[in-house]
Amino acid sequence: MSERTASASVPASVNPLTRAWHAVWRPTPRSLRVLALLGVIGNAGIVATGGAVRVTKSGLGCPTWPRCTGDSFVPTAHADHAAINMAIEFGNRMLTFAVLAVGLAVFVAALRLRPRRRDVLLLALAQPMSVVAQAIIGGIVVLTKLHPASVSVHFLISPTLLIFCVALWVRAGEGDAPPRPLVPQGLRRLSLALAAAIWLVLAAGTVVTGTGPHSGDTDSRRYGFSIEDVARVHALLAWATVILSIAVLLWVRRADAPRATRRWALALLGLLVAQGAIGYVQYFLGVPGALVVLHMAVSVILWIVGLRLYLSMRDRGPLAATAPPARDEHQPVPA
Repeated sequence: MSERTASASVPASVNPLTRAWHAVWRPTPRSLRVLALLGVIGNAGIVATGGAVRVTKSGLGCPTWPRCTGDSFVPTAHADHAAINMAIEFGNRMLTFAVLAVGLAVFVAALRLRPRRRDVLLLALAQPMSVVAQAIIGGIVVLTKLHPASVSVHFLISPTLLIFCVALWVRAGEGDAPPRPLVPQGLRRLSLALAAAIWLVLAAGTVVTGTGPHSGDTDSRRYGFSIEDVARVHALLAWATVILSIAVLLWVRRADAPRATRRWALALLGLLVAQGAIGYVQYFLGVPGALVVLHMAVSVILWIVGLRLYLSMRDRGPLAATAPPARDEHQPVPA
């Protein structure tokens, strides 16, 4: 039975809530892939909102954890914190719950999918578990009064979680055959080195942010480095990443790689150039908050594209025939 046949066995509905319920409780590979994409979007979005928390000095808008204030889980009047800062920080916490809800929906859908796929299930399980870990680390960030080291770890958890999200997004749409390389092994290794370089740029970026003016709160500790020195290291790593990206793109074209691989390689290089321009502009303008948030958002998109580039270099065959989604016992069988 094809995916289309399995999808057709789910009664069509114009009610979006019913369709969402079917996507989770009576999933198809296609609906699981949509849920996985929502997980990618949610985890990328929370990085941008986290950046907004920093540049608006709202990191301690909710000065305690897990409560927002000493006796309330929601923002209440507080003499030391402006209402707008409390609202921004509380909104970021609520987005974490939304991402967790998507992660749980992804896991339930993977659990209900027939036939069950073990690696897909494990990738799905990693998502809610990682969001919980992210929330705990977020609490540590608050309890340590935004120590830059804890803030750096808090940021880097999101790219780590995105590895599982992107892998699930890809795996949900492909088969279970052993991976078959579509490009030379050397090119795959170079693309893996490129992904590692992007990760190092992200890590160096957290040091730049932890040294610069956007601490998340006026009284928060900063790294004791020179901002010029850490910015220079960050820029050198970024230039090395650009060079690796150019090398990958040239090799991809020479190796006659699949069209999808060529598109991801070209997109990655274009994003790197745009990200570099944003980085230099924000540096020479004195690191304005809006550009910091944009720079963080693009960095996560770069990471996602880098992962997709690497995963596009192998093939695992088409999806196998899928069984109809499990039917609830109380639901009548259509004539």
